[in-house]
Amino acid sequence: MASQRSVAVVGAGDFIGAAICRRFAAEGFHVHGGRRQGEKLGPLADEIAASGGRFTGHTLDARNEDAVTAFLDAANATAPLEAVIFNIGANVNFPLLETTERVFRKVWEMACYAGFLTGREAARHLIANGGGSIFFTGATASTRGGKGYAAFASAKAGLRLLAQSMARELGPQNIHVAHLVIDAGVDTDFVRQRYAERGITEIPEGALMNPASIAETYWQLHRQPRDAWTHELDLRPHGETW
Repeated sequence: MASQRSVAVVGAGDFIGAAICRRFAAEGFHVHGGRRQGEKLGPLADEIAASGGRFTGHTLDARNEDAVTAFLDAANATAPLEAVIFNIGANVNFPLLETTERVFRKVWEMACYAGFLTGREAARHLIANGGGSIFFTGATASTRGGKGYAAFASAKAGLRLLAQSMARELGPQNIHVAHLVIDAGVDTDFVRQRYAERGITEIPEGALMNPASIAETYWQLHRQPRDAWTHELDLRPHGETW
């Protein structure tokens, strides 16, 4: 079990983000979760507390430099940061000619620029703390563009190369930087509704990913010995065609 260490999750949403928070809290870390509507973190805080864990929720706009700095400063002040996880999605699909300047800019701000702010400020703390982990949640669009994904793919590709640059620079300073490609739908009410809208009432077994399974991968990455660090890996259910 961890002793007097903290973890910060930027983008502690209801599914992958919440599952990551639960997994690290179960290992004894004080988990700090941030999302734009911080009041929605109440049920997660209650659940973790009921399980004997420690969780602090924060209202956070990760596109705001001062807000990101304050969030990570607060987490590190509670207990030295050992891991920071950036988990903002921003998945949208628009035909190119319907992709407005505002849409493109906002997606870039959420999926790429916010990742830079988080990664830089995380590095400041982890260097001072002697090392740790910085993980970025990517997507299939991180590695290839698709029809209607000009905004999302370009932002996620930027995040991927940010992570690679950081890994090369920070690895020698005992900081494990990894980029995780989530290559499938995640089993959520939203995704199931999307299937229903397409007339699919029974989702094939092996088509969706359990958020808890994804969170387990983040935990195992954090536990890797530094002589065999993984920088990038992709996750998909056994039924996914690729």
